[in-house]
Amino acid sequence: MHIQDLHGQSAVATSPEVHGRLGAVAVVGAAAVAAPGGVGPRSAPLRVDAQRNLEHVLRAAREVFGELGYGAPMEDVARRARVGVGTVYRRFPSKDVLVRRIAEEETARLTDQARSALGQEEEPWSALSRFLRTSVASGAGRLLPPHVLRVGAAQDEPAAIPAEDEQRVPHQRQGVAQSEPRTVSSLSAEGEPDDAGASELLEVVGRLVDRARESGELRRDVTVADVLLVIATAAPALPDPAHQAAASARLLDILLEGLRSRPV
Repeated sequence: MHIQDLHGQSAVATSPEVHGRLGAVAVVGAAAVAAPGGVGPRSAPLRVDAQRNLEHVLRAAREVFGELGYGAPMEDVARRARVGVGTVYRRFPSKDVLVRRIAEEETARLTDQARSALGQEEEPWSALSRFLRTSVASGAGRLLPPHVLRVGAAQDEPAAIPAEDEQRVPHQRQGVAQSEPRTVSSLSAEGEPDDAGASELLEVVGRLVDRARESGELRRDVTVADVLLVIATAAPALPDPAHQAAASARLLDILLEGLRSRPV
């Protein structure tokens, strides 16, 4: 119904129900302008920030654990990532979960490097040395879980991972001093067993070792454990990156000479 006002203009009489509907439309329209696509203005940035924080934490954990070992405290990881320690614990409820995540990723990376060496080098010794040089240069050996390095020196098969439902990870340590490991559940953060990745690494490296040994270029007494030990020890953590790269290359040259067989 139209009502003539004092100025001769027409006004519209609306009921409270109509006012309510108009208000709702205005609110929805404002929300659509503030957040195109119907997504709240804060949800997407929060997801991006969370992903960025996770990447920072994982990168910092690799650096800190690579320098100080898995005994380094979570506070060091948070400080290197430039986030609060609470942010680290929100993504990784315990240090063991973070340690397993890093160890699994580095084990998978070494496995990929071993497969690449097998596929790209026909000569057995060239394949083995390529794997060693690539792995040492990447620094992944410093982050291998200790139970992988405990494969029996006299065994050539990759079945020497400790059985049952335990996985060996380093115990907390002060500074860079060595310490004895302790056992934790072998379940990963997602609840799945994580020994499969280590077994795969040992199997692929075992093929590299067997081929080099059968060709007569690798010493007969060298085992998978010896090769992994070379990877773990030939990448010293030095403050200067250029010095570290040069020292690693020199040390690996010496160790490779020690692995080669000598004519009798």
